[in-house]
Amino acid sequence: MSVLDVRPLRTSPAFRRLWLATSCSTLGQQFALVAVLAQVWDLTESPVAVGALGLAQALPLVLFGLVGGTLADAVDRRRLVLVTTAGQLVAAAGLAAQALLGAGSVALVFGLVAVQFAFAGLGAAARKTFVVGLLPTEQVSAGLALSGLSFQAAMLAGPAVGGIVTAAWGPGACYAIDAVSLLVAAYGVSRLPSLRPKGTGERPGPRALAEGLAFVGRKPVVAGTLLTDVFATLLAMPIALFPALNAQRFGDDPRVLGLFLSAIAVGGVVMGSLSGLFTRRRRLGVVQLVAAAVWGLALAGFGLAQPLWLAFALLAVAGAADTVGAVTRSALVQLATPDSHRGRVSGLEFVVGAAGPDLGNARAGAVAGLTSPAVAAVSGGLLCVVGVAGLAIGNRSLRRYRTPEPTRVPAGQV
Repeated sequence: MSVLDVRPLRTSPAFRRLWLATSCSTLGQQFALVAVLAQVWDLTESPVAVGALGLAQALPLVLFGLVGGTLADAVDRRRLVLVTTAGQLVAAAGLAAQALLGAGSVALVFGLVAVQFAFAGLGAAARKTFVVGLLPTEQVSAGLALSGLSFQAAMLAGPAVGGIVTAAWGPGACYAIDAVSLLVAAYGVSRLPSLRPKGTGERPGPRALAEGLAFVGRKPVVAGTLLTDVFATLLAMPIALFPALNAQRFGDDPRVLGLFLSAIAVGGVVMGSLSGLFTRRRRLGVVQLVAAAVWGLALAGFGLAQPLWLAFALLAVAGAADTVGAVTRSALVQLATPDSHRGRVSGLEFVVGAAGPDLGNARAGAVAGLTSPAVAAVSGGLLCVVGVAGLAIGNRSLRRYRTPEPTRVPAGQV
């Protein structure tokens, strides 16, 4: 048995094209992330303005992510992603142009960032359905793990290289690279077969969204897997505590602060490289619950860790658990949801994944302000474990869920 499960790359040319194109665009996004942080700081020298970028990104993602979910259940998903990728490309080209021309307008930068993230949110749900539409059932987890691995690798390499490019040629070069990567992504999506939703006649709108939410409420497996992610992010997200813990225990060294973030990514990359250990498991609910519990325990331990090596090791364990949990959550949502509702449920999953970490960091900061950073980290991790344990006991459907029997790839999906 291969340690890295690469069956989807070997057996599905369509998935292989999609994976290569998406990996390219993900790397480009990391370049753009560095560029926009550097440019806004250069223009304002204000940490408030830099922090406000998070709102310019998160609000459009959440709002248009829900809208995109209803569209993904009503139109050809391939075409929807093509249109939204084109919108992202235009916004990236606009960012490159304003930087290269020296426009010097913070409002323009914020506006273009909001537009780009609005298009990203609009196409996110449809994009999430691609893996299950292209691969047989038994390879869905492996395909999602490969997507996660490329994302983690881009997070490791992208910001570092993006910083070098920004220092050498300015933010405009990074924006231009992002635009080119989106062009590659659009080409990869254009080569996919038509991916129309099946068995749905609902028009996009509030009623269709409400039906999607009602479906989640009627489906304990789907509700349970989303709630597991809420427990993990809302209760235990640790990133807001990194600066304070670094200052208290490790001399307020900025290099250590950066390594905290890298440790989580390293754990994710290592576990993604070992995807064969968990992508062939059929008890996805159990795998996700265990991964969420390990995440909580590792972060509680991080809150107590005194030696630096132990703090790094526990963050790497948390990153590994996060990768397993994210892959199994996405696979379970896709496999347990009929195609008629898959876009709306994917949109809801996307919103939970986008908003949960930010809310979790806000919770951690508030608790740290009332108590201490260590108490916030330990209590958050332990509350996550308690919530996951309660869910495991109370949600039998999630605990007993098994992936369907192996299926053949639909005709034309190669």
